[in-house]
Amino acid sequence: MSWGANFLVFTGILVVLLLGGMWVPFAIAVSGLVALYLADGLTGFNALGLVTWGSTNSFTLTSIPMFILMAEILLQSGVSQRFYRGLTVLVRGLPGGLMQTNVAGCALFAAISGSSVATAAAIGTVALPQLEARNYDRPMAAGSLAAGGTLGILIPPSIAMIIYGTFTEVSIAKLFMAGFIPGFGLAFLFMLFIGITAWLRPEVAPRETGVIPLAEKLAAFLELVPFVLLMVCVLGSIYAGIATPTEGAAVGCFVAIIISVVWGKFGFAEFDAALTNTIRVSCTVIFIVFTAFVFAYAVENAGVGTNLTKWFIGLGLNKYAFLLSLIVMYCILGCLIDSIGMIVLTVPLLFGSVVGYGFDPLWFGVILVLLLELGQITPPFGINLFVIQSISKWPLGDVVRGSVPYWGIILAYIALLTVFPDIVTWLPAALQR
Repeated sequence: MSWGANFLVFTGILVVLLLGGMWVPFAIAVSGLVALYLADGLTGFNALGLVTWGSTNSFTLTSIPMFILMAEILLQSGVSQRFYRGLTVLVRGLPGGLMQTNVAGCALFAAISGSSVATAAAIGTVALPQLEARNYDRPMAAGSLAAGGTLGILIPPSIAMIIYGTFTEVSIAKLFMAGFIPGFGLAFLFMLFIGITAWLRPEVAPRETGVIPLAEKLAAFLELVPFVLLMVCVLGSIYAGIATPTEGAAVGCFVAIIISVVWGKFGFAEFDAALTNTIRVSCTVIFIVFTAFVFAYAVENAGVGTNLTKWFIGLGLNKYAFLLSLIVMYCILGCLIDSIGMIVLTVPLLFGSVVGYGFDPLWFGVILVLLLELGQITPPFGINLFVIQSISKWPLGDVVRGSVPYWGIILAYIALLTVFPDIVTWLPAALQR
């Protein structure tokens, strides 16, 4: 069977299984096995043992459960609540009030969690009761949390970047550096949008008046010290070349335990809950990665990746038309598949074409994560929409309406990074000198 027919058959099976409600890793595994069989018959399965071992024997992937554990320790100990309270005092005077705190809190928490779900859940759990008690506009408040939570997969450390780097063999430390400026730049644009909206429509965010005493400001600043310390220990050790991302994650877990014991409530019950949640989330992620390696091997074995690259280039599209087609594709996929599923399905297929069109792998990694952020807030299956809706118990329609403006912001930001790619590549190049 030709590569094109093989491609149509196993992608058709994949789409049918996903639309039928099959869990993503099982759908990926079934379509991968079908592709192997179509290419080589039963003998194609002989390599599954080696592929299985290769997918799990990865030092880099070890960092994923450790970053998840680090975030869970902070959540279970209540340290994240103190962090939000302190940040609220420091940004109280900005137009948008607590909604500014939501985005700023998500940006800083993302820098230690690596997960959009963990970021949205941590900040949302603390923020939503205060937002409702002070009569903030529901769609605006929910949108600030859902969109702010997406920063968890862009601002390093990022689980999505770890998986992308694993499949493409791009340096994860450099990916983290590449995401730093774009991540906080996007957070600034979110805050700017909230500020302008609150200035034009004061009813969406009640302004808090009164002078904040210096002692209260100092106390609020001290609430942020543990998070700054953790960021310096984790990201500083990685960027300075002292530790690999995996070792940096281990350092982060150790420091998070110390912070939680000193600044929070952390005992055996909290540690047990953190470990339980970490195992649950990590098993889901790693299982998806495992099935994706089977899928990627099947794609490579059938020659789909190479031939698809030649086909794309043969269309005569310029690089920007190709990029636009990717944006449309990821917007559609975001309605159907979670972010990790999108990475493991598309990167093995498209990375050769991306390199063939002359895109920098570091730059594309950041653009890919931005497109995944779109997926996190894309109805009907954007996971951050459901996280905020489940915490708030507000109608899903309110959460969706509040998230729509951030779609436009992310798309405009992708255009900006396309015109000025140095925003992404400057920091990795500067630190490498």
